[in-house]
Amino acid sequence: MDNTGVLKGIKVMVIDDSNTIRKSAEIFLRPFGCEVILAEDGFDAMSKIVENQPDIIFVDITMPRLDGYQACKLIKNNPIYQSTPVIMLSSKDGLFDKARGRMAGSNDYLTKPFTAEGLLSIIRSYTLQQN
Repeated sequence: MDNTGVLKGIKVMVIDDSNTIRKSAEIFLRPFGCEVILAEDGFDAMSKIVENQPDIIFVDITMPRLDGYQACKLIKNNPIYQSTPVIMLSSKDGLFDKARGRMAGSNDYLTKPFTAEGLLSIIRSYTLQQN
């Protein structure tokens, strides 16, 4: 089954201080037609969100300067982006982290290292229902 371009036009932002994670997400998503926007931290992401208007945002929890919880809160407190799905990324799979992410306004949680299918599954569930 060829899924090339099945998510064409979907803008996916990945905010993570790990170059490996950012590049992995990009490698997984580009063949499916996603436009991938990369940011190194929460501060870097804020201007890119305004410029690119992503359809879904993946944000690492543990980052310097502005962590994932703070970034998520800033995104969700802006009325323009309240409906944009924000998915927390973490190497921890703890109940506390998931609950704290929900309190910050996140829509879901993905544990790192993620697989291509895990990433694509979340993108499909949040973006295809909107279109």
